[in-house]
Amino acid sequence: MLSEFNYHRPESLDDAIELINTTVDGLFLAGGQTILPLMKHNLATPTDIIDLASIEELKGISVNDESITIGAMTSHTTVAKSQIVRDNFLSLAELAGAIGDPHIRNKGTIGGSIAYNDPAADYPAALLGLGATVFTNKREISADDFFVDIFETALEEGELIIRIDFPFVDCTAYEKFANPASLFALVGVMVSRNDSIVRVAVTGAGPSVFRINQIEKALEASFTAASLDEVPIKHADLNTDLHASAEYRAHLIKVLAARAVRKAANQLDQKAPHL
Repeated sequence: MLSEFNYHRPESLDDAIELINTTVDGLFLAGGQTILPLMKHNLATPTDIIDLASIEELKGISVNDESITIGAMTSHTTVAKSQIVRDNFLSLAELAGAIGDPHIRNKGTIGGSIAYNDPAADYPAALLGLGATVFTNKREISADDFFVDIFETALEEGELIIRIDFPFVDCTAYEKFANPASLFALVGVMVSRNDSIVRVAVTGAGPSVFRINQIEKALEASFTAASLDEVPIKHADLNTDLHASAEYRAHLIKVLAARAVRKAANQLDQKAPHL
């Protein structure tokens, strides 16, 4: 049985911020794919729910000369089908299109996904692997500083994600080995290269999304799948659960990273301007 709470549906960002500051234990509601199941099981008992669905300034996708911008309340389906995203970051569109099932993609939002920081979610790998920046009502936070630990981010109490900026890179690709039931990532790897800088972000394998420095350095020396052959992947800090062992996840990291590099390198060969 749900605990009693007050429901609010503000129509502006300013109203939402004002509301959260007047609550005892209020929560923002984005797509509801996480918080509503928690509330049903009384694992979350907020005094107030502030539904962001009517705030148009939190939705939408735009592009400029340096990056694309995705509003926090933009759904996974919208990202997956966006021509702007597909033209500039096809890997991001493909990532969004492979999240969960149609219901989850239609209701879930990019802001809600990264704010919860599920260790097996896909979007954290996209932000970290592409060097994105998170803009809130208070500040801007680099992806490297945003994801802190399992279900924990750098967001402060009452802080709200407004948008995410993804800077253009020379090439990028995302590869995921999904749990066949939930479609969450047992392991997902996002690889990007921009000039001489390579970023490799891994989700699903540890308590939170993380980068692998030794793979990045190997790819900066030679952006080929073969360059990963001799790179050791330590499994001591990786997850072991009923779905996969830490050793298996370590194996998947290297396999998926190699696949992503092949796909990204092929983009370089085709000399596409933004991928």
